[in-house]
Amino acid sequence: LVALVGRRRSRSRGAELICGILVNFFPNPRRYPAPLFFLKVSPPEAAPPTLVRPIHHSIMFASICRRRLALRIHQIAGGGGGTNLLEFIPGTIPLAHCYTSPAVAEVPSSEPCPDTVSYLISCGLSPAAAGAATTAQHLRIRSTDKADAVRALLKIYGFTDADIVRTLRSAPVILVADPERILRPKLDFFASLGFETHKLATEPLLLARSLDKHLVPAIQFLRGIIGSDDDLRRAFHRVPRGLAVDLDNNMRPAVEALRRGGLTEADISKLLVIRLGVLLSSPDRISEIFEELKAMGMSVLDPRFLYCFRAMSGVKRDSWLRKMAFYQSFGLSEGELLQAFKTQPTIFLFTDESIKKKVRFLLDELKLGISDVIARPVVLGYSLEKCILPRCAVLTVLMREGRIRRDIKLLQALLGSSRNFETRYVLRHADDVPDVVKAYQGKIKFEGFK
Repeated sequence: LVALVGRRRSRSRGAELICGILVNFFPNPRRYPAPLFFLKVSPPEAAPPTLVRPIHHSIMFASICRRRLALRIHQIAGGGGGTNLLEFIPGTIPLAHCYTSPAVAEVPSSEPCPDTVSYLISCGLSPAAAGAATTAQHLRIRSTDKADAVRALLKIYGFTDADIVRTLRSAPVILVADPERILRPKLDFFASLGFETHKLATEPLLLARSLDKHLVPAIQFLRGIIGSDDDLRRAFHRVPRGLAVDLDNNMRPAVEALRRGGLTEADISKLLVIRLGVLLSSPDRISEIFEELKAMGMSVLDPRFLYCFRAMSGVKRDSWLRKMAFYQSFGLSEGELLQAFKTQPTIFLFTDESIKKKVRFLLDELKLGISDVIARPVVLGYSLEKCILPRCAVLTVLMREGRIRRDIKLLQALLGSSRNFETRYVLRHADDVPDVVKAYQGKIKFEGFK
């Protein structure tokens, strides 16, 4: 061993050293890197000993690999008398890439690099987020000048400080990318499509995808299905992650599965506009959704079919069943629930906590029955704090002033667009009852119907 053992008389000691190191890196000899596996045919005195890896062994081994030396083992005696010629080519040994720089030896890859963490914290990330991002992507920022240039470039293209923080939290690796050669062409491409930067910041790994091999072909494929750039832009803004999936392994198979399910090209275009995330579903899952909707009695010709498909594609099968059980815990039958789903598919996308708060309010404060609520499932999509409570406050003011009857159908009064509610209950009475404006603005809180 020229580099490690030097002289011929030290060869057996060198073999013992190598084997000792290998045992500690690879406890199972059959998991040795293939070229090094032959070391197990060393003579008895050089058999792999059982020992705890000495630090000087690790340093020596790391130093050898880091300098990328080509080591030649000319002959190992005792292995049947043969000659084993092994040439270690840098980059071909699984261990070599782990020891190519001093920083790796000084900072284990399983621990965050302190300098990199400090830099990310200076960018606005919390210490926990900075450490997690650094560890997950094995990030080492060696040039803060380049990282600063990346941040400056993002700001030129309209990224706010909040956008940059969000971007670095998910994809800190872009800080080590070449800002002019790698990032600017992609940012120009997204800008030419009219994609908003704050939407791009929600899926920053798009900036790490190849422009020529992924982004351009994917956009061309989607443009051919969706049609106009306006609809393409609308689809991206709703689900930016849909553009990140692989073209050949995800996008094309998903679209083919939609065609096999019976959707027309126009239907597929509309579906991708309202939820580009359908492309994240596997062909098997897409086929499964078709079968489940048909089992509910829905046809692909039903105008509600695409919206039900969109909702189902956003929920895993086990989550769907759990959500069904959650709704039924309020006393709903399966038939009532499925009918509500057909009317308002998004009810299966709300969080359990949000649903529980709204249902309890409608049952306890408005004294409604659960069947009344689920018959108008759109109300479950209204924000309790921003919509339902202010409207209830307006109605209580009008009841107090005798402007509306106390036996008004509350659920019917609460439903409808903001414009319709404002016109009917706020603007009509604003001059005579100024408190309705204050109530609608949240300045007068709802304290119940008395």
